[in-house]
Amino acid sequence: MQFQRTGQLLGQEALSQIRRSFVVVVGLGAVGGQAAEALARAGVGRLRLVDHDTVRESNLNRQIFATWDMLGQKKTEVAEKRIHSISPGCHVETLDTFVHRDTLDQVLADKPDVVIDAIDSLNPKVELIAELIHREQSAISSMGAALRLDPAKIRVGDLAEITHCPLAAFIRKRLRHRQVEPHIPCVYSCEETRLLHRDAVFPPDETEIHLQEKGRRRSSLGSLPTITGIFGLTAAHWVLMRLSG
Repeated sequence: MQFQRTGQLLGQEALSQIRRSFVVVVGLGAVGGQAAEALARAGVGRLRLVDHDTVRESNLNRQIFATWDMLGQKKTEVAEKRIHSISPGCHVETLDTFVHRDTLDQVLADKPDVVIDAIDSLNPKVELIAELIHREQSAISSMGAALRLDPAKIRVGDLAEITHCPLAAFIRKRLRHRQVEPHIPCVYSCEETRLLHRDAVFPPDETEIHLQEKGRRRSSLGSLPTITGIFGLTAAHWVLMRLSG
């Protein structure tokens, strides 16, 4: 009964395929959290959840796994508990690890059917995307959702063709410098980023200082739960359509 409506829409054969599928979600923030929960609700049978962060107060405005009583807990642990409460039969693996060259084999082990890249730090994101392209791994990557207001301008397209997204431009440049052709499906917005007022960008979050040696110095960008959530749900929808054929 739990997945009856998914089967009614997609058909029982497609539902069976989804339930046999193995999906890796890398990054459990606003985008990745929404994607992971949607996949669990749709019946995906095996999920590997990758993140190396804890739930913080600044996450409460947009991240589905963030609640006051979860502050300070590992995002992977919080996500695992929530997904098991939604879909007890889902096999959930957690990796509390930072994504870089030395951990990619662990992150992508066992040949997942699809990977969702929801990393919000540039260097790890480039490392993951480059490896996904190298392995010809079925995957979708989330580009920048911050500083956007128009949900009607959210798209899915090839990284090489994305416009109005500074993050996509940075990633393309890094990949081409490594002689990697930037071709991977992405969720992105074609809305021009703009600062609505001087408070739109804040200094780096001091709780992220411990990650900066492996990543990049990140500024806190204004974002809404609506836009980031749509990014995550769009990525999950792409995965479900891919799995179901």
